[in-house]
Amino acid sequence: MTPLVLLHGWGMTPAVFDALAACLKPHYDVRVLPLPGYGSAPACEPYTLGNLAAHLAAAAPERCVVAGWSLGGQVALEWARHAPRQVRALTLIATTPSFVQREGWTAAIEAQVLRSFAVELKRNREATLTRFASLQAQGDEGLKTVMRTLRGATAAQTQASACVLEQGLHVLLESDLRNALEDVAQPVLVVHGDRDALTPPAAGEYLASGVQRGRLCVVPGAAHAPFVTHTRTIACAMQEFFE
Repeated sequence: MTPLVLLHGWGMTPAVFDALAACLKPHYDVRVLPLPGYGSAPACEPYTLGNLAAHLAAAAPERCVVAGWSLGGQVALEWARHAPRQVRALTLIATTPSFVQREGWTAAIEAQVLRSFAVELKRNREATLTRFASLQAQGDEGLKTVMRTLRGATAAQTQASACVLEQGLHVLLESDLRNALEDVAQPVLVVHGDRDALTPPAAGEYLASGVQRGRLCVVPGAAHAPFVTHTRTIACAMQEFFE
C-alpha cells in the first residue's frame, strides 16, 4: 500500500488524527509522525521550518504522499519543495502561507494574538493550550465535539517541552511561504473549513491558486479542524485525490 504520512499542528499530538487515520488505514500504510520535540521525537536545532521538514523527511518512507494540518501543513509544503522525489502529492488541511497579517496579507490573525500565547505559555501551559484549542474550534458547527477532541490531543507535560512550544510559536509568527508556493510542483489538495477563524478561507483559496497544481475543497460548517467532524468526507476526498 502507498505510505501516507500525517503531520499534526502546533500544541497537538498525533492522537488528533485517530479517527481520520482509522478511515484511511484500509487504503494506505498510514504513518502519523510526531513533529520534532513532541513525544519521543527528538527536537531539532535550530527549530526552523526547514529543519522540521528535514527531520520528518529522514523519518519517512522514500516515497509517500503527505497530509499536513495547520503548522503540519506548512512543514509539508517545505518538505515537498525540497524533496519532490520523496513527496508524490500533498493534502493541506487548514494551512496558510502565513499565519499572521503582514504587508499585503490580511487573510490571517494579528501577530499580537500569537505573541500573547507565547507570554501566557510561560505562566500556564495547560490553560494556553486549552485557549488555543478554543480558537481552533471557534465557529464550528460541531463546536463541542471539536473542543473535546482537541483538548484530548493537546501536548501534555510529557509530549512537548515549553521550549519546543515556544519555538513552534516563533515558526508560526515568522513563516511566510507566499513566494515559495510556485516551487511546489506536486498535486496539492487544499482542504479548508468555511468557518475557520485562525486561517480564514481566503488563505486556502490563495494557497490552492498559488501552487502549480492545486485543488480547493471547502468544508461547509467546519472551522480549523474539519477532519474532526467531517472525517469521512475528508478521508474520501483525500483517497480520490491521491489515487
